[in-house]
Amino acid sequence: MAASMTVKSATRVAQGMLKRCEFTARSLGNTQTIFAAYLPDVTEFKKLPVVYWLSGLTCTDENFSQKAGAFQAACDNQVVLVMPDTSPRGDGVPDEDPHTYDFGIGAGFYLNATTDKYKTHYNMYDFVVKELPALVEANLPVTDKRAISGHSMGGHGALTIGLKNPERYSSVSAFAPICNPTKVPWGQKAFKFYLGSDEQSWKQYDATELISEYKGKDLHILCDCGTADNFLVGDVNQLQPLAFMEAAQKAKVPVTFRMQAGYDHSYYFMSTFIREHLEHHARFLHAQN
Repeated sequence: MAASMTVKSATRVAQGMLKRCEFTARSLGNTQTIFAAYLPDVTEFKKLPVVYWLSGLTCTDENFSQKAGAFQAACDNQVVLVMPDTSPRGDGVPDEDPHTYDFGIGAGFYLNATTDKYKTHYNMYDFVVKELPALVEANLPVTDKRAISGHSMGGHGALTIGLKNPERYSSVSAFAPICNPTKVPWGQKAFKFYLGSDEQSWKQYDATELISEYKGKDLHILCDCGTADNFLVGDVNQLQPLAFMEAAQKAKVPVTFRMQAGYDHSYYFMSTFIREHLEHHARFLHAQN
């Protein structure tokens, strides 16, 4: 039985309402958890499919709402948007001291932690895949058709969650995803703290590793990355899109991966292409089975 939720605020935008909702998340150690849902006005008359959006490092549920400019496109394509937080928060939620932006609060990496310190609260994988959709589908005017998308750490989450659960999603997309986290500092740091020192166990949350073995249905994967992304062209390539594309090609898994000339890692980039991503998802979410 799905939990109940409280609507903390409701704001009119485009032709719909942005609602910030709160509930007690069992998978996150019974923390009070906020997520946002954008409901086009047409949901007053019929249920719509959902695009789940996973944000990146340091973000809350609000970054995408305030910066992506996605709501008119959601109305035009008749999809609901659901935007969870990026980690558990609140009293008793553990972190490292001193806190850093790329681990802990604001940096849940969309996995289920197994180390003693973090395994009670940091289960963002179960939260996104199971608990949140159950709540949304029980309390909001949505169907059980879902797509998943995200940015950076959230792009990592969208790709890995989609590849591990192809039966749950019609399509997957990502902006500047962390494609090969087991090979880069962001992933290596987070995985060691969350999953321990057995690097073999890290591979279950690495999109490049997952797609190399993928045998499921076509997930219509669409990725965009800017050629001027500072995490691609800086001192360390934290994103590794070429490794992901090479693995997909070898495994004969169809992927559309576009390198967009001149764009960086910011929401200016995402706001430019978010309509194309929502149109992409809508094609499959509204297709007849």
